[in-house]
This record gives sequence, C-alpha cells and structure tokens, in this order.
Amino acid sequence: MSLKNHHVFVALLTLVLSASMIAQKNEPLSQGPFDQLIIRGVILINGNGAPPIGPVDIVVEKNKISNIKVVGYPGVAIDPENRPQLRSGGKELLCDGMYLLPGFIDMHGHIGGDAQGTQPDYVFKLWMAHGITTVREPSGRGIDFTLELKKKSEQHKIIAPRIVSYTGFGHKSKTFDPLKGKEITNPELARQWVRANAERGADGIKFFGAEPEIMKAALDENKKLGLGSACHHAQMSVARWNVLHSARAGLTTMEHWYGLPEALFEDRTVQHYPLDYNYNNEQNRFEEAGRLWEQAAKPYSDHWNAVMDELLSLDFTLDPTFNIYEASRDLHKARRAEWHEDYTLPSLWRFFQPSKISHGSYWHYWGTEQEIEWKKNYALWMTFVNEFKNRGGRVTAGSDSGYIFQLYGFAYIRELELLREAGFHPLEVIRAATLNGAEALNMEEKIGSVEIGKLADFVILEENPLINLKSLYGTGAIKLTDDNEVVRVGGVKYTIKDGIVYDAKGLLKDVRKIVDKAKTDEEFELLQPGILKGN
Repeated sequence: MSLKNHHVFVALLTLVLSASMIAQKNEPLSQGPFDQLIIRGVILINGNGAPPIGPVDIVVEKNKISNIKVVGYPGVAIDPENRPQLRSGGKELLCDGMYLLPGFIDMHGHIGGDAQGTQPDYVFKLWMAHGITTVREPSGRGIDFTLELKKKSEQHKIIAPRIVSYTGFGHKSKTFDPLKGKEITNPELARQWVRANAERGADGIKFFGAEPEIMKAALDENKKLGLGSACHHAQMSVARWNVLHSARAGLTTMEHWYGLPEALFEDRTVQHYPLDYNYNNEQNRFEEAGRLWEQAAKPYSDHWNAVMDELLSLDFTLDPTFNIYEASRDLHKARRAEWHEDYTLPSLWRFFQPSKISHGSYWHYWGTEQEIEWKKNYALWMTFVNEFKNRGGRVTAGSDSGYIFQLYGFAYIRELELLREAGFHPLEVIRAATLNGAEALNMEEKIGSVEIGKLADFVILEENPLINLKSLYGTGAIKLTDDNEVVRVGGVKYTIKDGIVYDAKGLLKDVRKIVDKAKTDEEFELLQPGILKGN
C-alpha cells in the first residue's frame, strides 16, 4: 500500500469510527420539564448584588420558582423535616455545596454566520454549556431565520437559549426589505421600515448609523412602539451622530464603545485619521480605533463628567463587549486560547485568520506598537465603564462572538473576567450578567435573579465563581491539590432553562463531536486522489 493510499485508508476508517461513535446512544442532554423540581442544598449567588447564602432548597413548579428556603447553616447538619417535600412524580437535584446563579444573559450574541460556517446547533450548545439561557441577537442572517429559531426555543424543540431578536438598520445591508427595494432616504420611510419590522415580530432594532434625521425618526418610532434598541455607532456616521445624539433620541443600549469617545471630544469633532486612512482597510480601521480614547476628554474632567451625567439621567445602558477587541492588545493570547483546539470549527478558525476581505481579520501586520496603544485604550475605556457603574449606571455583559478569535460561550466568560479587570466586584460582575441584562430587555419580572414567581433559569457549578471566574469556563480552571496533583476543576455542571435541566458537560462533549467530525471530513476530502496538489 502506498503512503498516500495508507493515509486515505486511515481517514476512511477514522470517518467510519467517528460516525459509529456519534450514532451510539448517548446519555440524555436534557431532562424535564417537571411538574415539580427541587434543587437541594445549593449556595445561592443571586443577580441582585446580595452576598452568597446557603444551603438553600429551591422549588420550581411548572417553570416558576415557588419556594426558596434556607435549610441550614455551613457545617451544620440539615434537618430533613425542615425541607420542602418532593411530591410523587417530581424531580430533585442533589446539589449539596454547589453554587447556583441566575441564568446568564448574553446581550450581544450572533447566532453564527455563513462566512464562519457556524450553524445554530453548534453555537447554541456552546452558549448553553456556559450557563447562557437568554441571548439578544443584534441582527444576523435575517429576521425570519431568527424568529423561527426563537419559536423552536420557546417550544423546547431545540437545545437553545431564549432568543430576543433585533433587526439591523443602517449603513450595512438590510436583513429584510419592507420597502420593496426603496432606499431609506427620508424620515417617513424610516418610520415605515420600523413599523414593518415590528409587524414582522422583531423585538427591537440594532442601529448602525444613518443620516441624523433618519436616525432620529427611526429611534422615535421604535420607542413609540415600545421595542428595544441597540446601536453600534459605525465610523461612517459617527462624526454627525454619536452616543449622546442616540440617547437623546431614545436609544436604550449602546454596543461596544464607538460613538462614546466622539461624544467626549473637546478639541476636535472627528477622530484624528491619518490622511492615507481607508475604512475598508481593516488594519487601518482597528489600528486607529486603538488610538481613539486618548483623543477624548480626560477622566473626571468637566466634559467627561457632563457626558456621563447626561447618559445616567437618560437611564442609558452600556454593553461594552470588552472581550471582542482583546486580541488587539494581545494577539498571541487570543490565538492560543486553550479551547480553540477542541471546540473551534475549522471553518471558523480559517475565518479568524488575516484577510483583506473578512470582517475583523485585521492582522495584516499587527505588532507591539498597535498592542501598546490598545492597552492604553482599554485603561481609559474601562475607567469610564466602571465609574458609570459606580454612579448607578447599568452595564451589561455581551460577547459578540464569532469574530477576532472569540469563541461562543467561552468569550462570554472572558467578558465577565474583563468586567472584573475594569474594577467590578465579582458580585457586580454577576449582576451585570444577569439582572442588569434582564432590566435592559424589560424582562426583569421574569428573569435575571432568583425570586419567587420568576422563571426557572439557573447556572449550577461545583466551584465558587466569585473566588475564580475561570471556574465558569467549559475547560474549567487549573488547581493544585493538597497532594501536589494538578487537576482541572469547575465548568458549569447544570444549565437550567425554563425548568429543563441540561447537562452542560454533555453539551460540550457534543460540540467536540461536531468539531471532530468537521476535521475528519476535511482531512478525508484533502486525502482523496486528485485533491492533493500535483495530482
């Protein structure tokens, strides 16, 4: 057998064995819903900023929390007579000593993309494996595509978080065309588009920027209809329409940070672009963005304070998505994150690589100088976000995964770590990830904290995430035992959404199978005669 034929045989055998393993009967990834579910003995870390308390029994009846009962004290035996009783046909989870949090809310979660080759099942399982039970999708592959997935999630026909669907509006391509090919060239057409979007069933709009009068009209109409709004203040429009303009017009949530430094300018009206700058050159775009915060008003100056105070008075929300730009300040770290090998699809990995045409693939010649500027950028950006929180402002957690070496689920936990770096206490981090997101979505009466009457959305793990947020990663955290043994601990054990219990580690195993199969399929294709170069 020739070496090439041997490789083909091995690839075929691997493919057959892989298919056989996937076909084997697996343990169920989910259980429920149940008429009654009791979670026993957990330590509760709520989303309202309260310190941990436990042991606690939490009773769920038909997807609603019906009882939260303290059933003992640390180190003191629990009296079984003092605990909620399990009814016939009910289900109990024995979670003594584990930690329970409200389900996480990702305020900026794209459900994959065609360019990345990422299908919803892959994305959803990564999210759910990291305790994310609600996702706001800020535009994607079309409103009908997203609404169909939203419906299936509500009916529990797929493993997926609860979906809040926003439609894209602005200088980028529209996700649907209610105006039958007409461009939005005046305020009345903008209002028509917004009304049509609401009639279609969308939960809100993600704005990118447009002419000021068009933005004003669209935001006003959207607010009248009571729908949510977010905005990525695109650089092509931000010279005339920054965060303050949007907030005054009714925007509820800003994404990333674009438009905020521009609102903080004191001695200029536009960013200091080099004269050979080209927005379509991705390295130009992101390299110069890394110099932007230094052009804004200094922290705690009069103008800096005035902008913050006005945003606070408007009950504005910041959704910073720190993680999505982190490769800008440490490319090697982002490229070599330990989860890429097992959980990143080959097609997604290719999308991340340097490219002149792929969005966010701006590594044309990225180096030390660019990273130093971005580190300064982060320090100033984080100072504003942390002080905004300190003065009572709402800050949420969003990931924007699928770009710039950031992987679904894992990147969300990294966002929590970066909020901690910005100055948030771990309890404030959890509040940003839960109750703050629920409030921004006007869903705080249903989700965001563990309270009687709210829906049963929980994250359960064996490690205390306040001590080490890394314990929330699917890959866990590295720990040295008393016996000098290096072990991995943590990772979410159960994700509970709408009272249905999901095996988080089982979901990750499923993702690994998806990735392994994709790698095997690609290897087999490359090894076929006639595919290799020279044949």
